Amino acid sequence: MSPPQDLFGALPVWAGVYALSVLALGSAALIAYRRMFRLILLGRPGRTDRPWLRLIGSIRPVLGQARVLQSISLSDRAGLAHLIIFWGFLSFLLSYILFIFADSIWRHSSEWLITETGVATFASYLDVLAALLIAVVLWAAARRWIKTPRRLSFDLTQRPDAAVILLMVFLLMVLTLLSGVMFAASGGGGPHSESLIGGAAGAALAEAGMSPGAAALLHEIFWWLHLAVILGFAIYIPLSKHAHTLGAPLSFFMRSLAPPGTLETPQLETADAFGAVRIQDFSRKQLLDGYACAVCGRCSEVCPATASGKILSPMHIVENLKEHVLDAGPSLAGGLDVQEDRPLVGRWIETEAVWDCLTCGACVSECPVGVEHVETIIDIRRHLVMEKAELPDPAREALTSLEQRGHPFRGTTATRSDWTEGLAVRKIADHPGAEYLLWVGCAPALEERSRLVARALARVLIRAGVDFAILGEEERCTGDPARRMGNEYLYQMLAGQNIAALERHSVRNVITICPHCFNTLRNEYPALGADLTVMHYTQLVSRLMESGAIVPAAGLLSGTEQLSYHDSCYLGRHNGIYEEPRRIARSIPGLQMTEMELNRRRSFCCGAGGGHMWMDESRGQRIDHLRADQFIATGSDAVVVSCPFCLQMFEQAIPSRPGGGGRRAVDLIELVDQALGESPPDVPGGP
Repeated sequence: MSPPQDLFGALPVWAGVYALSVLALGSAALIAYRRMFRLILLGRPGRTDRPWLRLIGSIRPVLGQARVLQSISLSDRAGLAHLIIFWGFLSFLLSYILFIFADSIWRHSSEWLITETGVATFASYLDVLAALLIAVVLWAAARRWIKTPRRLSFDLTQRPDAAVILLMVFLLMVLTLLSGVMFAASGGGGPHSESLIGGAAGAALAEAGMSPGAAALLHEIFWWLHLAVILGFAIYIPLSKHAHTLGAPLSFFMRSLAPPGTLETPQLETADAFGAVRIQDFSRKQLLDGYACAVCGRCSEVCPATASGKILSPMHIVENLKEHVLDAGPSLAGGLDVQEDRPLVGRWIETEAVWDCLTCGACVSECPVGVEHVETIIDIRRHLVMEKAELPDPAREALTSLEQRGHPFRGTTATRSDWTEGLAVRKIADHPGAEYLLWVGCAPALEERSRLVARALARVLIRAGVDFAILGEEERCTGDPARRMGNEYLYQMLAGQNIAALERHSVRNVITICPHCFNTLRNEYPALGADLTVMHYTQLVSRLMESGAIVPAAGLLSGTEQLSYHDSCYLGRHNGIYEEPRRIARSIPGLQMTEMELNRRRSFCCGAGGGHMWMDESRGQRIDHLRADQFIATGSDAVVVSCPFCLQMFEQAIPSRPGGGGRRAVDLIELVDQALGESPPDVPGGP
């Protein structure tokens, strides 16, 4: 990559390099500012607190490509290919600084900086890397347009941007090699002529009779063409989906530092608008996400709504928000708001797609560039519900019940303490010194099947001597369904009532049955002033087993039963609790575990999240049917859950699926209760 002699024998190489670079890079910066940065700044201020923590936390996903590599499998090596291209980009960027911008001023700059040996070694490394990148580009092209995986079959992933970039990378690598070959063939001396591929091929051409003059001319042509492609690349990036090379690092820097299932808590009293549908209502991070998006299709590939044939595609949500910004943003930046005539919802994003979301977080977990799709969808829901009162009728009915009765189950006549009949379970008002408060939740307290789970947990805790009590009628819904369905006001009202009850009884330690309650109490109530230590029952029971407080007995379960554990979204992906439930299951004699293909971080939602426990699915297949089929494919006798919503979805789905006969759904704590065998004592709490 050694620079040629003066251009046309008169113009210094450095003058041409820097003149072209200033023109091209200046144009690229202007395009990036006008198409990207000035429009992003129209949004609400983004997250910039704790900058050092944000910066350090961005290193691994940006430089280490951690989020890309998490998706590597035997069937999908695209992450590895992207890593090679990314590190190739960094390596060649360094080479351009050394061999183009420095050496064009003084030909020995790079040798002075990294020594002749360093130049020769680096040049050989670049030769090998160029050859590897050519192979990777050809593989990527074949994979994208010949043997196309599902995630690359969406309309957005089939746009010509990828072809243009792959062609540019291919040309850069070919011109890199040809430039090195011709430099060596022309008799150019120094460490560049010793490069592994260029040096050897150039020497071979010289021996074959190629004239030094012809080689020097070709070297000059290839070198300047190489520079032209580099600068063209720089201009093209902000015009294409590859603006993600600028947006992704900023996206990771502005990422949420809260656990994945946590929604931000808006200040409703001071808000100019509820939710977001105008550019200025979204945060700068939400506007940035569209530019950070790599249009790789990974989010939509793992989305249960997309997989089941719904309109929703997370990739399209963020990309279409970006298109709205590009459409209406320039006018807004100039002082004219045209969004009433060019609305986001209805023009770029369909209302049905907004309501398809399960808030399962699979899209966010899979995204390699830090896009946070769910927060944007929930903000749009907030606008539809709180500003326009537009929501599906079943959701409206559930929210009405939440407001009037403190729970979303219409028609039930049960109270929140009926499930305790015959059990020595005390209320916190009668036992104010209890070590733990058992937060029962709406389904375990009020829904017939889930009440059996609450009773099983109570029996296990009593056997273990755990000192606990319940709120009883003072407990209200945590507000999770209201919040995920877009009624932030109702959520904060319910949360305020619950926090007041918890403070009234000086509660600090909470055990939950429902992962949704767990996530809300643990991760979202602190923003409203709660100071709680919250555990899901699987965490506590796992500790009790390890300490010997409870010991499952052998021979209490009939035969050897094969089970598969289903990771609920709000316990697993959102809060990282994977091992405790499996540790409990493995501790029960007579049970054998078989994992479903989609498990742990990549588990598939049961279909109840995001308020869909109370909403009808819009179209396509039922999501709970898809998950039930995945369970049935394991051949297991039972699917084991630790979430009342998941339990209800499997209970209704399994019998309706081929091969579902004879299989069952059971909560993990029911198996523990059964394996303990003996009847619990009459009084909880121990000595």
